[in-house]
Amino acid sequence: MKILIVNGPNLNLLGTREPQIYGNHSFETYFEELKSKTTCDLSYFQSNVEGELINVLQQSNHDGIILNAGGYTHTSVALRDCIAAIEVPVVEVHLSNVTKREEFRHTSLISPVAVGCVFGFGLESYRLALNYFETNKR
Repeated sequence: MKILIVNGPNLNLLGTREPQIYGNHSFETYFEELKSKTTCDLSYFQSNVEGELINVLQQSNHDGIILNAGGYTHTSVALRDCIAAIEVPVVEVHLSNVTKREEFRHTSLISPVAVGCVFGFGLESYRLALNYFETNKR
């Protein structure tokens, strides 16, 4: 099973950006750990550019996508429309519990078009999303 993990803006700063919220591990380090704990073929893409995220989602030939759209979660109609248009199932993830944060983070444009959402478990949110694909093979 081929799974693509896509991270949006500022997630390249994990490990140094607001460690009290996002922890002190880089995503690259966590990604290597995650790959060692699964039989899935994992790929990873990160961009701070909305259009690049849309292009990667549209071109995906994976069995599933784990998406942390970062701040675009709350603002990007284009990203939402892309997810609604593609056939590859998408699980939305967030490291923090967005419902315990600022009011503007409480609304996700992604959630209504995702097959599920995982948030609030730090980097382990990705493992939980991966577990969905491992146990619900298409």
